[in-house]
Amino acid sequence: MTTYLRHPFPTPWAGTMSSSCSGLSRVLVAVATALVSVSSSCPQAWGPPGVQYGQRGKSMTLCCPGVTAGTPVSWFRDGETRLLQGPDSGLGHELVLALADSTDEGTYMCRTLDGALGGMVTLQLGYPPARPVVSCRAADYENFSCTWNPSQVSGLPTRYLTSYRKKTVPGADGQRMSPSTGPWPCPQDPPAAARCVVHGAEFWSQYRINVTEVNPLGASTRLLDVSLQSILRPDPPQGLRVESVPGYPRRLRASWTYPASWPRQPHFLLKFRLQYRPVQHPAWSMVEPAGLEEVITDAVAGLPHAVRVSARDFLDAGTWSAWSPEAWGTPSTGPLPKEIPAGGQPHMQPEENPQPDSPAPPRPSLLPDPRPLDHRDPLEQMAVLASLGIFSFLGLAAGALALGLWLRLKPVGKDGPQKPGFLAPMIPVDKLPGAPNL
Repeated sequence: MTTYLRHPFPTPWAGTMSSSCSGLSRVLVAVATALVSVSSSCPQAWGPPGVQYGQRGKSMTLCCPGVTAGTPVSWFRDGETRLLQGPDSGLGHELVLALADSTDEGTYMCRTLDGALGGMVTLQLGYPPARPVVSCRAADYENFSCTWNPSQVSGLPTRYLTSYRKKTVPGADGQRMSPSTGPWPCPQDPPAAARCVVHGAEFWSQYRINVTEVNPLGASTRLLDVSLQSILRPDPPQGLRVESVPGYPRRLRASWTYPASWPRQPHFLLKFRLQYRPVQHPAWSMVEPAGLEEVITDAVAGLPHAVRVSARDFLDAGTWSAWSPEAWGTPSTGPLPKEIPAGGQPHMQPEENPQPDSPAPPRPSLLPDPRPLDHRDPLEQMAVLASLGIFSFLGLAAGALALGLWLRLKPVGKDGPQKPGFLAPMIPVDKLPGAPNL
């Protein structure tokens, strides 16, 4: 229950100064009122005119808006005749509420000594702002956005001030601020939304984001350091399509495109991962395609399959995107078609069902192509062949070296005759002409 203060803090001189309210006591009452109240002064810069804000559980001072400061007034609740505070309280045009709570919210009226309405004021209670929760994400390598949420609901009108600056490298000159490092405003898009966007960011730079929550009771700031490489998360790939491969009951062809938000540049590519599963099967199988399409070769014949795909920077910067919406496809159940031109107009003629060891399916086209399906890159094939050649050469060289060492170091039996060395002379020394006869 709120107490309406007439004399908030009795002074030590109250016994000697009796009932008359001297100028000194008025000053002391005003100082005490200011100490009790933790809210802002009566003039409000927030909300519509005639609205004042305060903190729950704290003392609050209301001001009569239609009179000059210090004019004695009487206070009433709107729609009630009970006097809350009379003109002899010594508080002039102010009404002090001690430990205000939700029962004190509402509209108050103040009347002058002649009974005229001095004004009306509406009290709204809440809490001071807390540091907001901020997160940032880059959908490409040129722009990033930051979003935030209040860590505590204040119950009061709230706005956010957002800015950013580029962090400098620590050092003698790195600590100096310059126009090239900011700070700059972070535009909120759309206005008053819990999101701001930074355009034209540098991929290798670091930035400091400032998000300040402000309400009538104060302000609270959150600083967040971000690097574009670490917050990079592309949007999901678009245009996912799943098609059957005619004549191959265990194959599905999936294709997709880059997300529209990702600029197509040769230095910043995306890699992809694809998941698929047959209907009513909870477990996903996953592959990492080399391009913008993939042929699934182990689909379950006759069952619809769900397929989804996600993307990430080709050099593993940031994180994987969210999964794209699922697309569905069912493997083909018909025979392998064959293209037979007749009179310049091709038509289709069915062929016998392929055997399990039949060649791979054709590449996608408006008309089926009987050539085997080969998704390998020619450069990849050349690299594989070169690697195989190098490994074969190294293996042969190592084998020859090992054989030579074994033959050179092969031990000789103790009892066997001593064989002449590789460089031993073929003619005995005693048979040489001129040798002494011993």
